[in-house]
Amino acid sequence: MSWLGILLIGFAVTDLTHSVRRTRYLPECVGALVALCVGLLAGLTSGRDVAALLVIAAVVLVWGLTVTWGFGHPGPKAARLPLAVFLASLVGAIACSGLAPSAAGPLARWLESLAIADLSAVSPDRFLLLSGAFAIQLSTGNVLVRLVLKATGTINPRSDGGMPPTQLKGGRLLGPLERIFILALALGGQVTAASVVVAAKGLLRFPELSSRHEQQTVHEMTEYFLLGSFASWLVALGSFVLVA
Repeated sequence: MSWLGILLIGFAVTDLTHSVRRTRYLPECVGALVALCVGLLAGLTSGRDVAALLVIAAVVLVWGLTVTWGFGHPGPKAARLPLAVFLASLVGAIACSGLAPSAAGPLARWLESLAIADLSAVSPDRFLLLSGAFAIQLSTGNVLVRLVLKATGTINPRSDGGMPPTQLKGGRLLGPLERIFILALALGGQVTAASVVVAAKGLLRFPELSSRHEQQTVHEMTEYFLLGSFASWLVALGSFVLVA
């Protein structure tokens, strides 16, 4: 599962870099480079492993480029390409996970040296997978949600390809927080406790969705809220399935 974890880390670093600094080609290059470095630190230095790392780096590059293209072009269809790239690469990594060797190298030695018992007992492969699963909740989850909203034309995207203005300003912060919370609860064996997050978010959004000022667009806003929320929760629960 080491290759899958490295792929997720590459995606996460790419999207986090893009959220901090929107320089052309920089985010995907940083993500690809980090994926290569993590693989080498995990002791994946055989010929087959290096070839796999190069493929992962190329996929990360393609992901970053297609996301930029998808958001930079108008219309719902533009968002389908990056979604297809993400799903295809994820399925491919899962299918090839049995071929990936166990991670070792400096990463394994670092984990063994930790004074935290719970972390020192974690295998390098699981550490990579957990790191990637939690990392994609931060920014990649938001990217996927926006792509789903755009691909479905939920509250039609503007002609310039961007998302429409909305009064729901906290989504980019609430999304990562709720996904991390859901994933942590699920890994802790408290999957049903995740319903607290769902209920809390609904209560927080209820005043905006029921405001008289928004009555003319309340149905559109409700669809936007529901689809975005379910897509966000699916990212967290899908990550749990991968690491469980």
